[in-house]
Amino acid sequence: MNAKSAISKEIFAPHDERMLGAVQVKRRTKKKIPFLATGGQGEYLTYICLSVICFSICLVTNKKPAQASITKVKQFEGSTSFVRRTQWMLEQLRQVNGIDPNRDSPEFDLLFENAFDQWVANTASEKCTFFQVLHHTCQRYLTDKKPEFINCQSKIMGGNSILHSAADSVTSAVQKASQALNERGERLGRAEEKTEELKNSAQQFAETAHKV
Repeated sequence: MNAKSAISKEIFAPHDERMLGAVQVKRRTKKKIPFLATGGQGEYLTYICLSVICFSICLVTNKKPAQASITKVKQFEGSTSFVRRTQWMLEQLRQVNGIDPNRDSPEFDLLFENAFDQWVANTASEKCTFFQVLHHTCQRYLTDKKPEFINCQSKIMGGNSILHSAADSVTSAVQKASQALNERGERLGRAEEKTEELKNSAQQFAETAHKV
């Protein structure tokens, strides 16, 4: 089981939360630690996770209200388990900064109501995937104040997201399969017609030969 699957199972599933996406990160700038702080837990891995929890069906709207959140999860050196750290409601997210809209870059910033973090993703593609899911989730679950996405590549904001691409791929595959079946049906139909014609010709030939 990979780290993200383990996080989903260990951190979110027990609380009836569904993890939508995660990205492994490290800080671009070192966080200032108070002079008197001691007893640190050593090295660790950090993940920024996006999750959603659905509540009971509302009797008025007949819909399940959902609450999305962004959670910082850590895995300390020498441990196989994960620890939930800071969590923000998606409504608290004010700005998502992709840093450079002209190239694949692993750097990004997240600005919340009361926090600002500068991150570097494990890979640029991992950041891109997380941004696509994050943007889609904001459009789906936030009705009033949506966060501002700046310095992001067009493939994150437009219709080329992995979510749409996956749907397009499935649709395309179904269409191709349907077309292939139709073409096969047409070929079988023509073959049956040809067979019937040959059968009739053979029967006519046999009748003629018998008369002779």
